[in-house]
Amino acid sequence: MNYHLFELINAAAGRSDTIDDIFEWSAVWLIFVLGVVAAVPVLRALRARPAAVVRVAAALAVAFVAGQVVAAVSTEVRPFQTHSVHQLIPHAAGPSLPSDHATAAFAAAFAVGAFLSRRWGVALTVLAAVVGFARIWAGVHYPADILAAVFIAAAAVAVVHAGGRAYDRWAQQRRPRPTVGQ
Repeated sequence: MNYHLFELINAAAGRSDTIDDIFEWSAVWLIFVLGVVAAVPVLRALRARPAAVVRVAAALAVAFVAGQVVAAVSTEVRPFQTHSVHQLIPHAAGPSLPSDHATAAFAAAFAVGAFLSRRWGVALTVLAAVVGFARIWAGVHYPADILAAVFIAAAAVAVVHAGGRAYDRWAQQRRPRPTVGQ
């Protein structure tokens, strides 16, 4: 099913230079635009909500490490290594699962949405979805690579959220409580 869905999407590549150019650009450069857009709510929250900003950074770090672990144990190679595809952008051969671009994009989107601003998170998630789709269109990832990136990003945010809540409870218990009569 993964390959069949890939074929459905990638088969449309190569038919229109304009559409291909949009997805080629999105597959390579949109991740940087997403990073700049994500920086807006992060920088706005830096002084007022530093703990939330730390949690965004922690979620990105957890997603990065998890993605590297999954890639190290994955045997899935890129579509162009085993099939005849419309490869629109150059890419080195290697593990396909998960997509690093999609992992970073979705981790940033979900973390900003969870810890800083749901509105910014939704906007970033739309950009992340375009990045993921473009990577399939360009012939360098399968749909499951993007789906794995979504799961890794969501899990990273969930882990950091749970850890942050546990830390908040621990910190609350450690605060000195005022004594009666003072």
